[in-house]
Amino acid sequence: MLLNCHSYYSFKYGALSVEEVLKESQTGGHDTIVLTDINNTAVSLDFVRQAKEFNVRPLVGADIRNRAIQQYVLLAKSATGFREINEFLSENLNNSKVFEPEAPDLNEVYVIYPFQSQYRDLKANECIGVRPQDLPHLPFSEWKNRLDKLVILQTASFRNKKDYNIHRLLRAIDRNTLLSKLSEEEQASHEDLYRSKSELLELYKDYPEIIKNTEALLAACSMDFEFGTNKNKKLFTDSEKEDFKLLMKLACEGLEYRYRTITDEILDRLNKELKVIRELGFCSYFLINWDLVRYAQGEGYYHVGRGSGANSLVAYLLKITNVDPVDLDLYFERFINPFRSSPPDFDIDFSWTDRDDVTRYLFDRYGPDKIALLGNFITFNHKSAFREIGKVFGLPDEEISRLQKNSNPAQADEYGKWVIRYSQYISGFPSHNSIHSSGILISEEPISNYSATELLPKGFPSTQFDMYISEDLGLHKFDILSQRGLGKIKDTLAIIKQNHGIDIDINNTQLFMEDSRVKQMLKKGQAIGCFYVESPAMRMLLTKLKAEDYKRLVAASSIIRPGVAKSGMMREYIIRFQNKERRKQAQRDLPELYDILEETYGVMVYQEDVIKVAHYFAELSLDEADVLRRGMSWKFKQRNEFAKVRDKFFSNCRAKGYADAVVSNIWKQIESFANYAFAKGHSASYAVESFQALYLKAYYPLEYMVATLNNGGGFYSAQLYLHEAVMHGAKIEVPCVNRSSWENIIDGNTIWLGFYLLRDLERSTGKRLIEERREHGNFKSLRDFVKRFPTSLEQLIILIRIGSFRFTGKGKKELLWDAHFLLGHSKKTKAERTLFQAEVKEFELPELWKHKLEDAFDELELLGLSVQSPFQLVKNDLPSDLKACHLPRLINRYIRIVGFLIHRKPTKASNGKIMYFGTWIDLDGHWLDTVHFPPVAKEYPFRGPGCYVIEGQVMNEYGFLSIEVSKMERMPNISIDDVVSA
Repeated sequence: MLLNCHSYYSFKYGALSVEEVLKESQTGGHDTIVLTDINNTAVSLDFVRQAKEFNVRPLVGADIRNRAIQQYVLLAKSATGFREINEFLSENLNNSKVFEPEAPDLNEVYVIYPFQSQYRDLKANECIGVRPQDLPHLPFSEWKNRLDKLVILQTASFRNKKDYNIHRLLRAIDRNTLLSKLSEEEQASHEDLYRSKSELLELYKDYPEIIKNTEALLAACSMDFEFGTNKNKKLFTDSEKEDFKLLMKLACEGLEYRYRTITDEILDRLNKELKVIRELGFCSYFLINWDLVRYAQGEGYYHVGRGSGANSLVAYLLKITNVDPVDLDLYFERFINPFRSSPPDFDIDFSWTDRDDVTRYLFDRYGPDKIALLGNFITFNHKSAFREIGKVFGLPDEEISRLQKNSNPAQADEYGKWVIRYSQYISGFPSHNSIHSSGILISEEPISNYSATELLPKGFPSTQFDMYISEDLGLHKFDILSQRGLGKIKDTLAIIKQNHGIDIDINNTQLFMEDSRVKQMLKKGQAIGCFYVESPAMRMLLTKLKAEDYKRLVAASSIIRPGVAKSGMMREYIIRFQNKERRKQAQRDLPELYDILEETYGVMVYQEDVIKVAHYFAELSLDEADVLRRGMSWKFKQRNEFAKVRDKFFSNCRAKGYADAVVSNIWKQIESFANYAFAKGHSASYAVESFQALYLKAYYPLEYMVATLNNGGGFYSAQLYLHEAVMHGAKIEVPCVNRSSWENIIDGNTIWLGFYLLRDLERSTGKRLIEERREHGNFKSLRDFVKRFPTSLEQLIILIRIGSFRFTGKGKKELLWDAHFLLGHSKKTKAERTLFQAEVKEFELPELWKHKLEDAFDELELLGLSVQSPFQLVKNDLPSDLKACHLPRLINRYIRIVGFLIHRKPTKASNGKIMYFGTWIDLDGHWLDTVHFPPVAKEYPFRGPGCYVIEGQVMNEYGFLSIEVSKMERMPNISIDDVVSA
């Protein structure tokens, strides 16, 4: 009897989850209800799926509104009608159309107009909805003689007063207005309740025909849907046979490219994979991924293929990935197994500059109706809920911030109590639609069979549902991501080719895997700018593991993940690697577990380790073990998924005689992997990219650092990457109007900084300047520049102060004097080309005062960095000349040393108090590492960037040297006043 139900996916309107909608309907005695969220069908199919658990027959539709004003309700007669509703919504939403008051012609859809609608001739599929509050007006309405066209329209948006208050708050948030100023037309009637079936029958008892019409309408509709079956595009060619034939041909061609010697082991693995891929119907999935990679390579784009699909030999042969699963002994069942209904995950990274074009290719290739970006729901979190509700109550920002920090109702005033209470209520509510970070759906049937689409910021249509609903439906995403690390590799290769005429096949892993120079850099953690291995924590780990080879880097890439580190197993792995006796002890304690995880010394490191332990150690079936794997990564479902197999995991282990404490410890490790663990193939893919970056940096360090800077840097600041370039012999030049480009460029061993680094220089100024120079040659002087190039005095001053006119031989102050003379009376120059240029009077100026540090101050202000040494900017004399190279001789000694702060990482000590790890460079530009335990961290805090005097004891842990700090003080910088007074 409920034809118009809203969940909280009627964004900023409804107050109930889908589960609560069904529970309330079941409690109210309804055997059939219709979910009609406002202007979307985001959770319609999820509603259909869940309804079985509540013995409710689900029907779906949409409540069509302009803002909060209802135009009509659409009710799908069938799956075809659902598709028609989605197509109608998509057309309007994608073109930002206002919904017309009259519904379009939809063959398999019922249209229910509100009672207040203008009297009209109704089509066969159209009727009028009568609300309980409309009943007193019915005898006086023109509709009184059309009872055959009237149905019950009890809009259901909330259950009680609390829900109604939530609704009003959400409406105020949506309209960005104070709650007290929320207009009546922007909110629901307080009568829009989830009424029970018996209550509705009582309300309409005087109109049995309306009751009968409503029941007939519901009976005429059905919404059957098959969940879980693969709905991705089924064919790449014209038939399954041709798909398999092409896949096998490509794999065989790949054997010759990837392997010098093709062994029986490789052929057996290939045949096994091809057999399962064919049986499970995943040939087209592999071929679509191969096709998009082929397109990208044809355009000169670089990629990394990762995810569970990186465990696949076929993917390696098709160049989707660069990971050899035979060499790494990657676990086959993590990639695919006969129990798996979904295809393996391929996360394919492209450079941030190339990703959109690859996405466009896919839409051109498979669109327009069978491809869409995957949607996502942005939810209110604790912080945003506080802020939004505080705003609608009219609280000032400082009061909202105070409540966020102290949400104890006992210490809040009346409004504060309301904010605290209702922010808790709406925390987790969906706020609006967005897009998944990388997911693209390519469907066999039109996307409109499952969802309406919207044009969100990317400019491509996006589904209204998210990845969890998508997986339930059987639509499995293709993941197309972007990262700046690949941009570094791509640009480095382009610079090498341009400057040295050398082409490097960066996909030829044999080129760099065994390179001695790369191994040495990796072992010492000399990886600044290199993808995934440049952070202080990774540098520390690589040093302790002496990680000079690919396989050890693969392990390190996963060990450093939060799950392994949090469980304490990262440290245990390091100890077992360093200590042979510790490994033997672990093997004696639990030989069955150690044998399963022998490669990682009995420590769970990869996602597939969880599957192995569950399957071989706890004797769960592969599909049950895969539940654990999925539970680890499903953000909203992991606890439920874990719970399904937890009892069996423990009971099986007890039956095998393992102590509860041992089993609990293993289970704790499994749980700690939630949302964090890498598949080994995924980690191996990252390691390949790290090796590619290390190889380029090893042999072309300056080119690589330029590419790093041009792609937004990485873990560290631009200042450090320039420092790293200097350490490899570079000379750094600040921007010059005759030599620099928009981005950084390299000429020999000189790096010319780009105009983009100048904080206040307009992009248009920099681009036009370069174009003028390219067309008409270098500028001869400042006056020549002003004559040829129109710009404002403000923009010209920036160029002068950074030193862009130093080629003239004039000082900055002289140039500034000239600039004010030439442009002081106009906002912008107006370049006029004439046959003869009139000479402007030159002035003889007295010698102007200058100090060498003025340039450094200008650089810091305009670039945010300085090409000068930071130690030159310290006010007082340095109290120590000790350097990092001296530390190996000073282990366990108390020292004093000066360092320039690069990075500090906060963490919690075992007692829960904050401590820090510090990263510095010394007087020679080499690394220093410090540890700041809680007492010292509190007494001697970090006080911003700069140079510090550090005192403490030199410690050595497995070859990694650090200073355990006991005292620290920041040295004051010299100021312009100090310079002038000197």
